Amino acid sequence: MTSANPGLRTIAVAGSTVAASVAVSAAAFAGYRRFRHRIAENAAVLNETLPINSKWWRDQAKDAGQLLYVAIGDSAAQGIGASAPSRGYVGIVADYIRQATGRTVRVVNLSVSGATVALAVRDQLPRLRKLKPDVVTVAIGANDIALWDAAVFEVGIREILAAVPEHALVADLPCFHFPHNERKVAEANRILREVAAEHHLTVVPLHATTERQGWRSIATQFANDMFHPNDRGYRVWAQAFLPALGADLRLRVPAAPPTPPGRFAQGQTGDASAPANATEPEGVSGAS
Repeated sequence: MTSANPGLRTIAVAGSTVAASVAVSAAAFAGYRRFRHRIAENAAVLNETLPINSKWWRDQAKDAGQLLYVAIGDSAAQGIGASAPSRGYVGIVADYIRQATGRTVRVVNLSVSGATVALAVRDQLPRLRKLKPDVVTVAIGANDIALWDAAVFEVGIREILAAVPEHALVADLPCFHFPHNERKVAEANRILREVAAEHHLTVVPLHATTERQGWRSIATQFANDMFHPNDRGYRVWAQAFLPALGADLRLRVPAAPPTPPGRFAQGQTGDASAPANATEPEGVSGAS
């Protein structure tokens, strides 16, 4: 009895290997499509929170305060992806100011979801020029990465940084983790730091802070659209601002005088009883 033709056996094995590879590739592609579809659905759900967050911040701006905090930014400043607008980094920063100074704070959040640097120049700077803020944070530019144009970015960032007060805290762009985006982010951050240095502005290390979280942060610190931070992610964002903010407040804002006994009810919010030596709002320390 003769054995099968070795050549035919080799062809059959090769054919089976190709068929298996095609099947695996097809399954992977189908899985990727399902993943992208789920991400799109999750993003649509988050989009429904845009008007809710925007109204919440407009309402906050109506409250009086001894200090005025103004935020310039995009959907991250709106707190999109957090469980509540106050759990975004702007809300955490505002709480820190209250605790660190013992003073009430009015928050005017000028940010607009989807804003690029050019849109911030158009929509946010005219409103900033009418205000005299005690604290300003700027975190803008992430939306420019999708359609990256270095020249357009530089024109916009120059206008923004020329308009903010000298005590403004300017965040560089966060870490995007994926190399094709990180190359653009590196260029954007180089431009931002150079322009900030020209105006003697403090740049807070948002990129380094988020980069240190590593790849696992994609699973633990992002909302289910895989783009916006979640509560834990926003605590990390706030950590980028707090060291520089604390130093700035100690230099420029005197602590509130001691409260006379019995002046305020125990635990009353928005009063002058917050400790003047507070360093971090509850929930900020220990974020990972």
